[in-house]
This record gives sequence, C-alpha cells and structure tokens, in this order.
Amino acid sequence: MAEPPVLIRQDEVEGLLHYKDLIPRLEVALGKFSKLDSAEVIQPVRTTVPLQKYNGFLGLMPAYLVHEDILCTKLVCFYKRESGSTLPSTQATVLLFDPEYGNVKAVSMPMIIEQWPLDLLMPAKSEVLTILGAGHQALSHYNVFTETFSFKEVRVWSRRKETAERFAQSTQGHVTVWESVEEAVNGADVIVTVTGASEPVLFGQWVKPGAHVAAVGACRPDWRELDDVLMRQAKVYVDSREGAVAESGDIILSGAKVFAELGEVLNGTRPALREKTTVFKSLGMGIQDAVSAKLVFEQWKNKH
Repeated sequence: MAEPPVLIRQDEVEGLLHYKDLIPRLEVALGKFSKLDSAEVIQPVRTTVPLQKYNGFLGLMPAYLVHEDILCTKLVCFYKRESGSTLPSTQATVLLFDPEYGNVKAVSMPMIIEQWPLDLLMPAKSEVLTILGAGHQALSHYNVFTETFSFKEVRVWSRRKETAERFAQSTQGHVTVWESVEEAVNGADVIVTVTGASEPVLFGQWVKPGAHVAAVGACRPDWRELDDVLMRQAKVYVDSREGAVAESGDIILSGAKVFAELGEVLNGTRPALREKTTVFKSLGMGIQDAVSAKLVFEQWKNKH
C-alpha cells in the first residue's frame, strides 16, 4: 500500500534546493529535450484552463523523464492583475509521482526561477543587472543572479515605486530603485523582465547593444513585455520552440524568428552569440519542475 504524500513547505524547499546542485541537472535535461527524443523526455505543451471570472488561467505542466524515471506535474495559476492589486500574480504547486504505482510521493512549492543556464548568453563582462518587476519571481531571480555572479550594480523598477522599494529593502545586497524603465535599463548588461504586463514595457531603442534580456513574464499568446524592435533586432533563444510559438505573445505578435533552444546551445548544435543583443524568452518547462522536485525529495529523505 502506497504511503501518503509528504508535504514539503516553501521554506523547506528553499533550504534543500541549491543552485550549484540543480543547474547541472537542468542542463542535462534541457539538452535531452532539444534532441527531440521521446524515448528520453516526454513533455507536452502546457494546457491552460481559463479563469475568466478572475482574469487568469490554470496551467497544467506534466513531464516524464524516462531514463531518470521522474514523473511530475506543476499546477500553476497565473493572473493579469489590476495595477495596485495586492494579490499574487502566480501561485503554483508541484506534484512528484511514483511512476510505477501512480501515487503522489510529494507535494511541494516550486522555486520560482526560470533563467538557467545563466551564463550561456550573458555578455562576457556583465556589471549592471536591471530587474523589471518586483514580485516573487523578481526576488527569486535576484537571488540566483547575484549568488552566481558579482554585479557592480543592481537596479529595480516597478509600476508602483513603493513595491520596488519594498523589494530593494528585502534583498541582502544594495539595490537602487528607478522611476522609469528607460532610465533603469540605460547601460544595463543584463535585463530581467518579470512583470505582469500584457503590453510592451521594454523597448529596443533603450537596450544597450550586446545586452542580454531574460524575459520571464507574458506567458500568453496575446501578452507581451518586449516591443517589436527589440524582438526583431535580437537573437531570440527559447526553452522550447513548440511552446514559444504556441504561447509567447512576444514572439507571436512581433513575428520574431527563434534562433535556437537553450538545449541546442548546450548540445553544441547552435551557437551562443554573446556578442550580440540576445533575448531568452522563457515560458517554463515541466522538466525543470520534475528535476527540481526529484532533487528536493532526495534531499528531504536524507534529512528524515
């Protein structure tokens, strides 16, 4: 008889999941995904259920890594919130299954981080990091970028200045708050967009040539954070081509061409053009959550 699933709280996940352990596993999974071998990785495009009453969606993100025998799904609700709303824009739960018996082994909260491997597309000498948005994803991305790299300056912008100020106060390092996107991104080497925008907030004319833009928000076909100029002048990388052409408004509405998947870069079949202006349009992948959940569960078992 299967044991009941364990519940691993958010604070436990944060203590168990370390980027130095996670990122190499993610790189392997991403490389396998881009080989398009269904004997290795099975991951359908995210299914969404509209929540029209609340201006949001429920997303279902299952994945099965065959040889690692990891079966997992993430359930994520994401919303287009009104300006000034105190409600979260995303809420997610990860279920880790026993693939042989079919029962749920663990229920956990995901670590909200989608930008990896971090250094593939960043300029060789990156000194200024700008984060557009100041919610939970902004803090997670701040933590991983500053833990991995030594930026000389970190900037943040949010539609509400008080939100950006709270974000800056919550971080371990020094973060400066900027009142406009144009000023915040001026001269930035790396720009992370984690906003709830459905219309562009970042424009190509403001972006320094050779900068890297990590675009995390705008996960619907009619939502976007980046304008046509930026999308068309940059080399565009994605986690999944299939997912991007189905879900990314930044790509669909601009008509931008996808240059490569990150897995193709890891596999050596496509180059990382770090000297060019690059955009990594991330939509999140079920295999990320599967690999992360397995690692967290392993670490949890070692402690109990």
